[in-house]
Amino acid sequence: MAIDLDMLGYVAATLTTIAFVPQAVKTIRSRETGAISFWMYTTFTIGIALWLAYGVGLQSWPIIVSNTIVFPLAAVILAFKVRHG
Repeated sequence: MAIDLDMLGYVAATLTTIAFVPQAVKTIRSRETGAISFWMYTTFTIGIALWLAYGVGLQSWPIIVSNTIVFPLAAVILAFKVRHG
């Protein structure tokens, strides 16, 4: 039985994106970032940007789509942390 790697990528990307979005939305709505580590979120946001670039380089749509959704959310939360943190 062969595994469809694109389908595996889409499922993984969907699950990790869905897991991140509710917390991101809550943080964006409340603008409460006191419990968030600046350095963790800086590293995370840069990592997401690099994953997006990697996905573009590979032309891997699961990587591109998920990181296109997560990157702006992470960047906004990081901006709130810088501004209000």
